[in-house]
Amino acid sequence: MSRTRILETVDEAVAGIEDGSTVLVGGFGLAGMPFDLIDGLIRQGAKDLTIVSNNAGNAEVGLAALLKAGQVRKVICSFPRQVDSYVFDELYAAGKVELEVVPQGTLAERLRAAGAGIGAFYCPTAVGTPLAEGKETRDIDGRTHLLEFPVKGDVALISAHCADTVGNLVYRKTARNFGPVMATAATTTIAQVSELVSVGLLDAEAVVTPGIYVDRIVQVEARHYTVQGAR
Repeated sequence: MSRTRILETVDEAVAGIEDGSTVLVGGFGLAGMPFDLIDGLIRQGAKDLTIVSNNAGNAEVGLAALLKAGQVRKVICSFPRQVDSYVFDELYAAGKVELEVVPQGTLAERLRAAGAGIGAFYCPTAVGTPLAEGKETRDIDGRTHLLEFPVKGDVALISAHCADTVGNLVYRKTARNFGPVMATAATTTIAQVSELVSVGLLDAEAVVTPGIYVDRIVQVEARHYTVQGAR
């Protein structure tokens, strides 16, 4: 029997996310961002959140809207500053949000390690930079490596193109990005999808995230966001 629950509304899907949670948020910029789930989280009101994502929001939609609502305590990401990241920039400059910068490949591997049950791993990225400060090092094949630890989430919010009723997910092109590794790295994975089909209608070879990793699904109307440059 599938453990995946199909919810009728976004608000039902994000119910129960607690204050202080670590929330993994899929997306690469706007591509694959679970906008509806983030909007639901804003309405739900959980605060003091640690957000793990590729970047720290664009303009005033998605993650930027969550930041603007004052619900985020810390951001762990690879690209905090962009031409349209002014919401994060202002909060960080005012000391209202913490930041941990993680190189993109390292972030992906730390998430994958969490899902795979790997306790830690060594990586050469960021050696000799401020990001290496305080980290254990080890020489491997004549090259210095840093000890990196998994990034685990209480909740993952991801977006997929299509799901079946037991939670198997298919992504659309580059919108796939961090969704698959985040789905495995969280205690509770919540996915918004544009299409929901019966079991057996998805090509098994196209399924990227098996339903065993997905706890809640909500179908939403596909929306396309564009943002302008810095205000």
